[in-house]
Amino acid sequence: MSSPKLPNDQPVDLLPPDITPYAEGNCGLPYTWRFEAETPGPDVLVTAVVHGNEPCGAVALDWLLSSDVRPIKGALTLAFMNYEACLAFDPDEPTTTRWVDEDFNRVWAGEVLASDRDSVEMRRAREMQPVVARADYLLDIHSMTAPSPPMMMAGWQTKGRELAHLVGVPELVVMDRGHAAGRRMRDHGRFAEAGVPGAALLVECGQHWDLAAGDLAIEATLRFLTGLGAIAPDWLEGLGAPDPAPQSTWEVTDPVTIQSETFTFVRPFQGGEVLAEAGTLIGHDGPDAVRTPYDDCMLVMPSPRLKQGLTAVRLARRLG
Repeated sequence: MSSPKLPNDQPVDLLPPDITPYAEGNCGLPYTWRFEAETPGPDVLVTAVVHGNEPCGAVALDWLLSSDVRPIKGALTLAFMNYEACLAFDPDEPTTTRWVDEDFNRVWAGEVLASDRDSVEMRRAREMQPVVARADYLLDIHSMTAPSPPMMMAGWQTKGRELAHLVGVPELVVMDRGHAAGRRMRDHGRFAEAGVPGAALLVECGQHWDLAAGDLAIEATLRFLTGLGAIAPDWLEGLGAPDPAPQSTWEVTDPVTIQSETFTFVRPFQGGEVLAEAGTLIGHDGPDAVRTPYDDCMLVMPSPRLKQGLTAVRLARRLG
C-alpha cells in the first residue's frame, strides 16, 4: 500500500539524495546517527523524511553528515525517519510515497504507540520513540504540496513559540494543536506539555520539490543548532545566509476537520492567504458552508487530501 496518488502540476526539481550510505547508523538503529560532545549540554534531535516525498529534510541531513557537523556540547542525533517511503520515491509519481502504509506523522499518541496496530510506520515509530522521548529539543523538517510560504509550526505552548523565535526563520510562525486524525511527532510526550523542559518545532520549508526548500532546510537546521549552542557558530557564518526578516506569529483557532464524504474549496487556495472579512466563504463540507470566523484570517496549508476525518485547512489569527 502507498499513499494515494494526487494530481501534481509542480516541477520536481529537488530530488532526495542517496541516503543508503547512512543505512547502518552508528547507534544501533537504521538510518540514525548520534554524536556526543565531551561538554555537557542539551540532547538535540533533527529528523527528516517523516513523509517520504518531502526531500528537503534528507538534503539537510545529508549536508550535515557529509560536512562532519558535530556538537560542541550535549548530543546531536540525526534521523531519517520513514526511510522506506523515501527510498521508494519516484519523481514520475512524486505524490505516492508520502508513506508506505499510513501517515507516520499521525501515530504519536501514547495509546496508539502502545496498541497492537501494525504497519511499516508503526514499527518504525515504536523503534524511534525512545530517541524522540530522550530529546530535549526537536526540529522536524517538512515541506508542503502547494507553493505556500514557508512556516514554523510551533505547537500551542509558549516554549515552542520562543524556540521558533530563537531560530528566526521562516518569517511565519504558527501555533496550533495538530490534527484530529492523529498526533504528530512534534506533539509527542513532554513537547506538548506546559511547565516541563523539552520543546519541538516542525518547519515547513516550502513546496516539496522546490530547490529553495532544500536551502531553507539547511539554514533552519543550522540556526536551530547554533541558537541552542549545540554546534559552533562558524557553521552558520560559513553558509553566508542573510539576516532573517522579522517574524510574525499566528494562532490556529479553527482546524477544519472534514465531517462529510465530500469537501470542496470555492477556489484553489495555496495557503498563506489572509482573507480580510469575517464570513468569507472558503468551502463546503457536504451541504454546510465553511466561512472565516474573523477578519484578517490566514489559511494554513489547505490540504489536497479531502477525506472525511482529515484536516481540510486551518484558520489562524495574528498574535504579533
